[in-house]
Order: sequence, then C-alpha cells, then structure tokens
Amino acid sequence: MMPGMNPKKMKQMMKQLGMTMDQLEDVRQVVIYTAKGNYVFDQPEVVSTTMQGMTTYQISGQAEFQPAEIQIPEEDVAMVAEQTGASPGDARTALKACNGDIAEAILKLTGE
Repeated sequence: MMPGMNPKKMKQMMKQLGMTMDQLEDVRQVVIYTAKGNYVFDQPEVVSTTMQGMTTYQISGQAEFQPAEIQIPEEDVAMVAEQTGASPGDARTALKACNGDIAEAILKLTGE
C-alpha cells in the first residue's frame, strides 16, 4: 500500500476504481519458463490485482535460475558415435559439453 495512508481508506478508493487486490494463500512454488531456462520461486508471496477486467499477478520472493538443458537430436548422437566409434552415451555427453556442436564433439572424442 502507500506509506502514511489509512489502509481502510485505500481499500475504499480501490473499490471505487473497480480495483480488487487478493493475497493468494498457501502458494508453494511459481515457475516462469523461458527459452534460456526457468525461474523458480519457492514459497513466494503472490498478490492478484484485478482492474478493468484484467488480472495481474505480483510475485515476491527469491528466484533461482535453472538454465535450460541443451536438447541433442538422436541423429546427432548417432552421427558422432558412428564417426568416432564411441558409445551413444559418450557421444551424447560430448555433444552436451560442446553445446551441440557436432564437429567439436567429434574432435573431442577422437583426441585431436
């Protein structure tokens, strides 16, 4: 709310403007998914505000960023394994270490 303002008066003003604010109870976790990774909020405080028919959510808490795992196509794993004679598991590990770069993974596995 606003500092120095009576909370009861503030609620009356919000009601006159057609604005409602509610605290969501017992929220355990909020996750925001992005292409580069996920933002995970454990035990956050979440407030929903509805104004003019639109609801917005405010999340307060400590976020932990979890980077997205690189998706390696099976064709790439098969190609690296075939070219190097490595097992598919080793080929996948090398591809992940090289951010999916096939040529770099082959060089890494062949020791060149």
